Amino acid sequence: MFLTSSRLELHPLTTFELQMLKKDRKEMELYKGWQVSNQMIDDYFREQIAPVMDWWISQTEANPVHYQWFSSWEIVLQKPKLAIGGIGLMGLPVDGETMVGYHIDQNFHSCGYASEALRTLLQWAFQNPDLKSVLAHTHLDNLASQKVLLKNGFQQVGTTYDEGIQVYQWRLKR
Repeated sequence: MFLTSSRLELHPLTTFELQMLKKDRKEMELYKGWQVSNQMIDDYFREQIAPVMDWWISQTEANPVHYQWFSSWEIVLQKPKLAIGGIGLMGLPVDGETMVGYHIDQNFHSCGYASEALRTLLQWAFQNPDLKSVLAHTHLDNLASQKVLLKNGFQQVGTTYDEGIQVYQWRLKR
């Protein structure tokens, strides 16, 4: 199962694929039949992904029927088959909401890929009638991510603290 847009494919990783990714990205990419990427990911995102990896693995294992809601989706260029980032939700809707996060390889910034990937994932997610809104957080100075959210119809709804760092809160209602 994967989603497609005009330039991208979004692949939700299974528990097995997440375990492979945790061990060795190159091994996972070869297993999927993709070109081997040499992703340049901002240190902040690398630090954020490491602890979430264990959560993805445990949650996809615990929710095999709906694993897509709990996994990292690889953002892959259709041609060539090359992983350029990741996107994911934080589970099935709770009280009508879930949260989204994403990152793009620095080599592919400013190409519209994050906006396209987010739009594609949201179209899929909103097919679930229980989903009423999607939340997101951005650092106050992350203008590129804020632009991606605005392009996809999100509205800034306030600020909060995420691990001691003040962030903007964003929401997209159905």
